[in-house]
Amino acid sequence: MKRKQFGVIGLGRFGSAMAMTLTELGHDVIGVDGNEARVQQLADVITHALQIDATDEKALRAAGIQEVDVAVVSIGENIESSVLVVMQLRELGIPTIVAKAVSPLHGRILEKLGVSRVIFPEREMAIRIAHSLVMTNVIDYIELSREFSIVEVPAPEAFVGRTLKQLELRPRLGLTLIAIKRPSAESGTVVTSIAPAADETIRAGDVLALLGRTEQLNQLDRLLAR
Repeated sequence: MKRKQFGVIGLGRFGSAMAMTLTELGHDVIGVDGNEARVQQLADVITHALQIDATDEKALRAAGIQEVDVAVVSIGENIESSVLVVMQLRELGIPTIVAKAVSPLHGRILEKLGVSRVIFPEREMAIRIAHSLVMTNVIDYIELSREFSIVEVPAPEAFVGRTLKQLELRPRLGLTLIAIKRPSAESGTVVTSIAPAADETIRAGDVLALLGRTEQLNQLDRLLAR
C-alpha cells in the first residue's frame, strides 16, 4: 500500500480519531486545530500536530497542508469555518477533500464548493446501529443507498459444508457474497477472502459479507432467526 499524506483540519472527537487511525495505518498525518489542548494530545501520536487558524491560507501553507494527497475537514459544528476552510483548501489545489457536515444544507453547500465526499458521521452511525438493533442476526450494516446495503452475518448452519455454487445465493435470495471473513487457526487472526470463487466451501465460524436490496437482506435476517 502506497504511503500517503493526509491533512486533518479540526481535532475534535471525529478528527482526532481519524488522524490516529490514519497514522496507525502507516500514513503521514498533519493535524491542525486552534485548540492547544487538542493539539498537545496528539503531538506525540501523529506526524505533525499544529495549533493554527485553519481559515488562514498563509497558516495552512506554513503547515504544509498544500502538500497532502487528501484533506479531511472535521469542523462540522462551525459551518462558517467549515466553508472557509474548504475554500482555502480548494485554493491550495488539494486533489481530494473530505468534509464532515452536520445538516443536509451544510452538506449541499460543501458539495457545491467541490468537496470530493461529504460525510455525516452521527447520521451514518445512527443508521448502522438502528439496523443492527432491528436485524438482530447482523454483525455490521453499511447502507450504500436507500435500496442497497451490505451486511455481515455469521454463516448460517444450513450454509456450512456447501459451496457458493450449491448455495445459489443470487438466484435464490437475490444476494451477492462479496467477502468471507474466516478465523485462522495458525495465526489467530481473521483472514478476509474478497470475491470468493464459486467452489469455495462455507465453514463453521465464517462471517459472510453480503450485498443486496434492503428487503432481501431483511428476508435473510428472518431466515437466520428461524
